[in-house]
Amino acid sequence: MKVLQVVDGTGWGGTKEQVYLTTRELKNKGIDVHIALNQDYTQMIQKLKPYNIPIHFFEDNKPNPRYRWSNYRRLIDIVNNNKFDVVIANSPKSMDYVALSTYFFNPKPKIVAVRRSGRVPSLLSKIIKYSKADKIVVVSQEVKNILEKENFFPNKLITIKSGVDLSRFKPDTQIREKVRKELNIPPHAKLFINVANWQLQVKAQDKLIESFSKLNCENCFLILVGLDTDKYGKEFARKFGIENRVIGLGFREDVPDLLNASDFFLLSSNLEGIAGSLLQAMATGKVVLSTLAGGIGEYLIDGYNGFAVDVGDFENFTKKLNYLLNLSQEDYDRISKNAVETAKEYSIEKTAEGYIKLFEELISG
Repeated sequence: MKVLQVVDGTGWGGTKEQVYLTTRELKNKGIDVHIALNQDYTQMIQKLKPYNIPIHFFEDNKPNPRYRWSNYRRLIDIVNNNKFDVVIANSPKSMDYVALSTYFFNPKPKIVAVRRSGRVPSLLSKIIKYSKADKIVVVSQEVKNILEKENFFPNKLITIKSGVDLSRFKPDTQIREKVRKELNIPPHAKLFINVANWQLQVKAQDKLIESFSKLNCENCFLILVGLDTDKYGKEFARKFGIENRVIGLGFREDVPDLLNASDFFLLSSNLEGIAGSLLQAMATGKVVLSTLAGGIGEYLIDGYNGFAVDVGDFENFTKKLNYLLNLSQEDYDRISKNAVETAKEYSIEKTAEGYIKLFEELISG
């Protein structure tokens, strides 16, 4: 069985994290998996290097790459020269490349498209792109429900839940003091953390900061982790006079350590697939507060393994922020334990097993 993962662009976020993890795990489980990348994607290259996964380059870094035939030509040659059984387009932009290239694949592999959010593609996108997929993987049952309701190829949809690297994300109390000292956070302060690239329409960090500003707690701090949070986090915090208690760290590789140094994890998203960063926080034993975007409600149970509000309900979000501050240690420990147990059901190993089962079904006809 020979599989090609296709991913466009560079940078890092939930999609790229899942591509890396699933590629690694498929290799560990004996699949002959390759990956096709942007020629300048050094971050992915370095992460995959220890696993001896064949890497191909199809996308250049010139302007408007999806309008450049040379990028499609390279992808076509990669697929035809290697005779892949399955090609996976891991994002809408990746599917742009794969969909057009299918006309020139010889022999034609099975095509898998991945939809990671409940945003419904346009009719044009449906007809031109996703009609070329043999199967469309969605990362949560809620995303599947949304797409089925819109009659978006219901017979092609299959749910394979995104996974967490539980070898990295796990409780570690020993790192807490060291990380807080590096961040100049007092050891007994209440530390809140949000992990998401700065995208206000999707992640709503502006509303999160506003809610945090309403906490009557001078010994509370909020750290924002993700692309561009270092550029904009403090700027938004200044509007509410709390710039000294909000720290934007930008992109970081040490997210497990930052989570373990924190007390609470906050997610204010308007749109999600399954919210990998939330599951990562639960895996480290954090008490979480999140909006019920996308598939989050499939595993986050208010008062049992964390706390939840409806999407956009920041009045209730603020109330529950105050409630978190008054949790007893007994309640904190109970919710933390339940969160860890919940996250174990979302291991990256289970995600890889889901893909392997799909591959076998596609190839067997």
